[in-house]
Amino acid sequence: MGGGAGLVCAGVGLPVAFGRAVRASGRRLVVLLPAQHSVPATLPGKDRVGARELLLLAEEVRLAEFDPTDRGARVGAERLVRRGGTVLAVWDGSLSDGGDATAHLVAYARARVIPVDVVRPEGAGPTEPRTA
Repeated sequence: MGGGAGLVCAGVGLPVAFGRAVRASGRRLVVLLPAQHSVPATLPGKDRVGARELLLLAEEVRLAEFDPTDRGARVGAERLVRRGGTVLAVWDGSLSDGGDATAHLVAYARARVIPVDVVRPEGAGPTEPRTA
């Protein structure tokens, strides 16, 4: 398997499509499960189905303490961005309000000259992703 690993948070929809694409490309898939105090958090019902498939596709599963309002959790996500070679963000380009994880991590990576590839969902707002 060549190239880096794909990293995705467990959920339904785009995370599953991303996970399938990563595995189809022959890359490793790392799935992040949200956790509270090192115990996997209960996912909303619709995300459980997606998480099940992603766990079957994963070569590695990590627990990620994450609460978007908690600065410490964002620091953990920043650490993952620093370890990677390129950030692939599925993002509509919306401004960061301090709690939007995608906008925050794209801005963080760009500020550190980490390459960022943005995939824009169909019908997304601005033509160029932007950050506050």
